[in-house]
Amino acid sequence: MPAARESLLDAAYTALTRRPWSAVRMVDVAASAGVSRQTLYNEFGSKDGLARALVRREADMYLAGVERALAGAAAPRDRLTAAAEWTVAAARDNVVVRALLTGCWTERLPAPPSAAAPPAAPSALPFPVQRRAEGPLPAPRDFVRVVRDRAATALAGPGAAPADTAELSRSCELVVRLALSCVAAPPGEGGMAELVRAVLPRHLA
Repeated sequence: MPAARESLLDAAYTALTRRPWSAVRMVDVAASAGVSRQTLYNEFGSKDGLARALVRREADMYLAGVERALAGAAAPRDRLTAAAEWTVAAARDNVVVRALLTGCWTERLPAPPSAAAPPAAPSALPFPVQRRAEGPLPAPRDFVRVVRDRAATALAGPGAAPADTAELSRSCELVVRLALSCVAAPPGEGGMAELVRAVLPRHLA
């Protein structure tokens, strides 16, 4: 029931923006989504299952935004700047994304299961929403690695020399880490482009 599942996740996120997760009731989420409580339990099994699915969906939506920012024919600097700006905006506007990227989970949010879970195997990333709900959630370092690798792959182009690719990967990681620092201390207007320019190799900047 994909439509019901998305409606339930939307309702759960809306509820989370209005009250602490501990105060969110399954019956209210089901009513808001226009489905029965049994349908909610059939989809997610429990409130913890709903929380995990919600966090995974927000992670997937953030990564989809990164992909959009890196796509197209714009200059590499512009695409990296767009990905960095998207990271800052997503963390500003979405409390779950902010917690995922920073590791700062407040008591208003679902408790992050990753703290007690073993680290995800490299083959388990990126993180499709369809994977098992029992698996660990991505940590901030996982997002750094995934976004860095996607950016380097998108910008390297065919036939790139290994040395150039390694340099680009380092630059992309610096951009990702700059973006995460800007979540806490946003730059002024136009400041992100200057920060990205400063860490890119000369031939890309």
